[in-house]
Amino acid sequence: MRLSSALAQRVALALVIGGTGACSGTPPLPPSLAAAPVERASGCATSTVRIDFDFDEAPASRCVIRGERSFAILIGPEHAPPINPSPWYAFRYRSSGSADISVELDYLGAAHRYAPKLTVGGTVAPLSASVAADGMSATLSLPAGEGIVSGQELFGSDRYDALLDRLAALPAVERLTLGASLDGRLLSAVHIGEAKAPRLVVLIGRAHPPEITGALAMDAFLRALADEIAAGRVDTAATQFLILPLLNPDGVARGHWRANRGGVDLNRDWGIFSQPETRAVKNWLDRLPAGVRPVAMVDFHSTQHSLFYVQGADETTPAEEAFLAAWLGGKEKALPGYPFTIERRNANPGSGTSKNWFHATYGIPAYTYEAGDEADRAGIDTAARNLARAFLSALPLLAR
Repeated sequence: MRLSSALAQRVALALVIGGTGACSGTPPLPPSLAAAPVERASGCATSTVRIDFDFDEAPASRCVIRGERSFAILIGPEHAPPINPSPWYAFRYRSSGSADISVELDYLGAAHRYAPKLTVGGTVAPLSASVAADGMSATLSLPAGEGIVSGQELFGSDRYDALLDRLAALPAVERLTLGASLDGRLLSAVHIGEAKAPRLVVLIGRAHPPEITGALAMDAFLRALADEIAAGRVDTAATQFLILPLLNPDGVARGHWRANRGGVDLNRDWGIFSQPETRAVKNWLDRLPAGVRPVAMVDFHSTQHSLFYVQGADETTPAEEAFLAAWLGGKEKALPGYPFTIERRNANPGSGTSKNWFHATYGIPAYTYEAGDEADRAGIDTAARNLARAFLSALPLLAR
């Protein structure tokens, strides 16, 4: 049955109220407290199939039984519209018997975006989906057995911990806690380099929970950075790095489409700093020693096609143009499996994006690294590693 527009909005609001509701007035918890448990939606089951939302990154969806091996899942946003149309879904299924299982994904207030992935025993494989003409639903046929179905491969706190541990094992590296989210999850970062190194590079990721390809790109970028540092090819007396790969831990754990627990898009909160996550980064920057200043910022995201948002030509200095040309110029079609575009966008005061705030505040090149939703995964990895090395090679052009 198709839901009317008005009914869909009411159901969406019911999901918000009954699930991960935004609580913008909730004060942040101190870092010493354990993260608040996520309220998980109840699954549903027949005599041969069970569907659950009992793990991190699974949103508070609702399951409807249509038959012994047929189900519908209602997928709504974490707060009332308007919201970026990034309908994220993730659920676990277990079954007996040999027949396939049919699951219809019904989206409230958005159309199908993420092609489904099936994870079984750590192996991720694509699933086919029959998408309705209006995009408001998609039907999946799941093989008998068990697995996790999600809009993209899962990339949660365990993987971030492993990445930060790898970076923390390098020389001249300090693992930091910048603060805590509204749910009390720690904002874990690393600082690389000497505290008085005059140039600071800021690398940030995962403001938006479903943007997995951006997380994959940042993971590969940081692995290449670690390799270059371990090989002694980065002068950490001249350049230091602040790296925060998971800006929105609550949104990721709760399976949000866009926002943090406060119901705020964190990439619209820079300069406003109404949320503890963005405020924690600013507080750290405000404590920089005299003589230390950011020289570049990269924020990793995902969108439909791979691209880089950069400053408009009328906003940049010759040094910034030289840096952009050395880092990205001529590479748009040169990286196997990873074509991208470079899109210039002038800063829009008050828009609250990290790119605009860093550029306006420090007068530095600030970039949004957007990896395509369905970009080739090997291409993402290879390109990010190549681009990390090119980024490091170009940094001296920004010497102040």
